[in-house]
Amino acid sequence: MVQSSSSSGSSGWMGSERSGHERSLLRAIFARLPAAGPQMIAGPGDDAAVVHGRPVCVTSVDAIVEGVHFELGEGRYSCHDVGCKALASALSDLAAMGVSPGEAYIVLAVPAGFSEQDALALADGAGEVAAATGTTIAGGDVVRAQQLSVSVTVVGWAESAAAPVYRSGAAPGDIVGVTGTLGAAGAGLAVMQQRVSLERSIAGGLLARARRPRPRITEGRSLALAGARAMIDLSDGLAGDAAHVGHASETTLEIDLALLPLAEGVAEAASQLGVEPWRLAACAGEDYELCVCVAPAERLRVERALQQAGGVGVTWIGEVLPSPADGPGGARFALDGVEVALEGFEHSW
Repeated sequence: MVQSSSSSGSSGWMGSERSGHERSLLRAIFARLPAAGPQMIAGPGDDAAVVHGRPVCVTSVDAIVEGVHFELGEGRYSCHDVGCKALASALSDLAAMGVSPGEAYIVLAVPAGFSEQDALALADGAGEVAAATGTTIAGGDVVRAQQLSVSVTVVGWAESAAAPVYRSGAAPGDIVGVTGTLGAAGAGLAVMQQRVSLERSIAGGLLARARRPRPRITEGRSLALAGARAMIDLSDGLAGDAAHVGHASETTLEIDLALLPLAEGVAEAASQLGVEPWRLAACAGEDYELCVCVAPAERLRVERALQQAGGVGVTWIGEVLPSPADGPGGARFALDGVEVALEGFEHSW
């Protein structure tokens, strides 16, 4: 969206790669996005974005691809939904670091038949999330591709290298918590795929969580300031993401599956799918809640901080143990004292 070099290509809905169609689309997209934040010096319309920096820059890159992360169509995802999901999933990584969001840079790769109105609807979705989180969409590009994909680079800011919350900070004796509720996105996907049938208002809530997730920016900042030792966002499911924290911190996160906070409708959806509710909550992914490790002495401080911030609360689901002497750290899950083997989502190649 900020001017960038790219090769010319065959004719399509945009014409040539640097055609008037593309330039007019870029102008239309940026005209409807939220106003730039105070850190922005120069953005769309120049060769690169220029921003006022702070001592530490925190950067993450994410992408969503049609057929892998979403499907367009009636009853599935709208273009607006795709824009929301693309930016929200990227910003969720900044939430997990507990830093302030700054700028986002979006590359929109569009296939034949994807109209300008579709592109503007997608931009509106991204703009909605940007406005809600105080993020400036500072640039990017539009290119042709075989299938729709949205690649997002997000930049957050912190006052020191010690300010972000890293995965590696968990210590034996810490308690493990999760924000909000789990399983909503997985259940919502099952509703979209017509594998379950739920009461309309409940189904609507699950679909909203799947289609238009909200990154826990406020909660992440509150947790960081209240003394969180380690955090990760639950993009691939608690089963896999908790293990990442254990590996990074050389500890074992022991989690009681009976304590997982289930979103409304998850238990019923799980029953129709023939799986345990806790399995759907732990393994389905894309809830974009935060898993956090906190020293027991900071428990009340963390709970008060989240309450004062007006965000969702936290549920304590386990504890951090030393890693086993004969292996690396990770996560261990149990139900009624019996260990359960679980795996989160992972892309295969």
